Amino acid sequence: MKSQILAFSKQVQSDLIQFAQDIVRIKSYTCNEEELANFVIAKMNELGYDEVFQDKLGNVIGVVGTGEKEIFFDAHLDTVEVQDEEDWTYGPFSGEIVDGKLYGRGSTDMKGAVAATVYAGHAIKQLGLAEGKKVYISTSIMEEDYDGEAVSYLFKENDIKPDYVVICEPSSLQLALGHNGRALVQVDMDGVSAHGSAPEKGVNAIYKMNQIISRVENLGLEMMKADTSGSLALTKIESEAVSINAIPPKCSIYLDRRLDIGEDWDHLTKEMNMLLEGTGASWSIYDEAGESWKGEKLVLHSFLPAWEIEKEHHLAQSCLAAYEDLNEKEPIMIKWDFCTNGVAPARLGIPTIGFGPGTAKLAHMTDEYCLVDEIVSAFEFYTNLVKHI
Repeated sequence: MKSQILAFSKQVQSDLIQFAQDIVRIKSYTCNEEELANFVIAKMNELGYDEVFQDKLGNVIGVVGTGEKEIFFDAHLDTVEVQDEEDWTYGPFSGEIVDGKLYGRGSTDMKGAVAATVYAGHAIKQLGLAEGKKVYISTSIMEEDYDGEAVSYLFKENDIKPDYVVICEPSSLQLALGHNGRALVQVDMDGVSAHGSAPEKGVNAIYKMNQIISRVENLGLEMMKADTSGSLALTKIESEAVSINAIPPKCSIYLDRRLDIGEDWDHLTKEMNMLLEGTGASWSIYDEAGESWKGEKLVLHSFLPAWEIEKEHHLAQSCLAAYEDLNEKEPIMIKWDFCTNGVAPARLGIPTIGFGPGTAKLAHMTDEYCLVDEIVSAFEFYTNLVKHI
């Protein structure tokens, strides 16, 4: 079968890369993915998927096979915005290929993976690899600002609970066994308003917040020195006052807390209560509210636990076998230090793993690119994995 997959890859490689270029050229900022979603639907239909549908949120799902064993691949359509277009060597929506690199916003995060998965679905059907299986190719939306929520919606609203999930975020073709979690915490401090000319008549909420800011900084430094992948950073501060010459009666800070395995809700609660002890401040998890391009409301409750799969798990072993079959060596295994849509299946107890083309550090950057060879290799891996799983 390896020779058949490689032969099929050679046959479709030109079309696969052209599709990758085409989708990079379509602007698809978060909550504005409609044009690209429709383009992907057309491509899946052209490639002969057994079923193609779009849910009420705007996610696009292609299906191959009707068997009992269900495998779900996810690659998101949305990208972060471009605010420095004049600084790009090649236009952020040019889709140019130079020296084997596909340039453009989203090329690595993660339209290279979209192209690889969409064509993998085609290959799986044409090569007869879906027997006894049902393969979902998910091209989801709203990932950049709402990690996992669009996929959670997809599972719930479409009554999908696969046996295995592959998250196709950039990993430089390394096998990601999990990733850090994330909590976005809002801390609120109250004061008393007064005129700026008589500060003694008020209580400045910003000054009161100083003690907490110092504690946050110290704890963050401790985490940097410790043997942990968890971290803590103050990322935003804001205050409210009736005018610019009034003492602010409210101050809020926002904390980005990256969570290691085992740092669960109880752990976070104890930590936040310790940071705020004796200050009179309160804390809460920040809720990010949004609306999809189809007008559907979505809210991300920004507590996303870390997850990890054991190397001995059947899914991980299947990935190892699929990779070794193609490359005659074992893949490098990593844990992502950022969040992905993997939080959605992991929270449901669904075995989840990550593998994708592109270098993660290039995501969101000027002159973002993805190696064309990695897109092709990812396509071959996804196709081969369905045979091995």
